[in-house]
Amino acid sequence: MPFWIELIAGLLSFVIAAIGGKILIPFLHKLKFGQPIKVEFGPKWHEGKQGTPTMGGIMFIFSTVIAAAAGYAVYRMTAVTTLGEESVAASNAALRLLSCIIFCVLFGVMGFIDDYTKVARKNNDGLSPMQKIVIQIFISIAWLLVMRYLGDTNTKIDLGFVNFDIGLFYYPLMVLVILYLTNAVNLTDGIDGLCGTVTMVNMLLYTIIFVLLANAEMTLFTISVAGGCLGFLMWNFHPAKCFMGDTGSMFLGAAVTAAGLVTHQHLILVLLALVYIIEALSVVVQVFYFKYTKKKYGEGRRIFKMTPIHHHFEMSGFGEYKIVITFSLFSLIVGIGGVLLMLFKAEI
Repeated sequence: MPFWIELIAGLLSFVIAAIGGKILIPFLHKLKFGQPIKVEFGPKWHEGKQGTPTMGGIMFIFSTVIAAAAGYAVYRMTAVTTLGEESVAASNAALRLLSCIIFCVLFGVMGFIDDYTKVARKNNDGLSPMQKIVIQIFISIAWLLVMRYLGDTNTKIDLGFVNFDIGLFYYPLMVLVILYLTNAVNLTDGIDGLCGTVTMVNMLLYTIIFVLLANAEMTLFTISVAGGCLGFLMWNFHPAKCFMGDTGSMFLGAAVTAAGLVTHQHLILVLLALVYIIEALSVVVQVFYFKYTKKKYGEGRRIFKMTPIHHHFEMSGFGEYKIVITFSLFSLIVGIGGVLLMLFKAEI
C-alpha cells in the first residue's frame, strides 16, 4: 500500500476526532453527562474532576471507522484489479478488517451502555462485573469464530523463538487474553491523557508491524486508531475537558487486542501491551496481598499506595504529565524492542 494512503487515513482520523470534540463536548455538557468521581478509585484531588463530560471515546470511534473505510476505498480504487485466488484473498482480508472494526465497536457499545448507566444513576455503578464479563465473552467468541471462518486458522502460540500448536485450546485461551487485556486498557484510563497516549504509541508500533507483515488492511485500522487517539488528546490532556469513559477505553482495549492477535506474534503482543499488563497486574497483586495479610495478621497491608499503579506514582508526587510521559516512553522503548525482535526473527 502506498504510504500516502496510510498517512491520509491517520490525518483524517485525527481531524475528525479533534473537530468532533468541538461538537460533542458542548452536547455532553448540555445533557449533563458528567463523570461521577469516587475518591476510593483515585486520589482525593480527583474530586475536582467531578462532572467532566464522559463518553468522549465516541470521537475516536467514529474517526477510526470513517478514516479506515475511506482509506480502504482509496486503496482499492488505486490498486491493480485482481482475479481468481488473489481476488478471494483480498476479499477475505477486507472482511477480516471489517470484523476487527465491528469487534472493537461492539466493545465500545458495551462501554457506552456502562457509561450511560453511570451518568443516569449519578454514581460509579454501571453494568455489574458479571454482566460485563458475559458480554465480553460472547463478543470475543463470536469474533474468533468469524476470523477462523475467514481463513485465520493458525492455532500456534508464538513466544519469539519458540512456538507450539495447542489446537482448539487456542480459542478459550485467547478469550482469556481478550478479557484480561481489554480490562487492563480500561484500568489504564485513570489520569488525563494516559490511556490515549499509550494506545497511540501502541497503534503506531502496530502500524509498523503490519507494514512489515504486508498486511495493508490492518495498517489502515491501526493508523486510524492512532490518529483518532491524537485528535482526542487535544481534549483529554491535563486538565481534561472530556474523558473517554468506558466507551472509549473498551474500544481501545479491543483494538489493542485485535491488532495483537491478528499478528499471531504473542510475545510481541505482551511487549507492546506491557504497560496495560502491569497496570492490571498491580491491582491483582494489591488485592491478593491485602487479603493474605488480613488473614495472617488481622489487618490488610498494601504494597502500593494505590492501584492501578499510575495512582501509586501520583500519590508519590508525580504529576499527571510526568506519568503520561514516563509510561508512554516506557511503552515506546519496550515496543521498539518487540519490533526489533520481529525483524531479528525474520533475518534468521
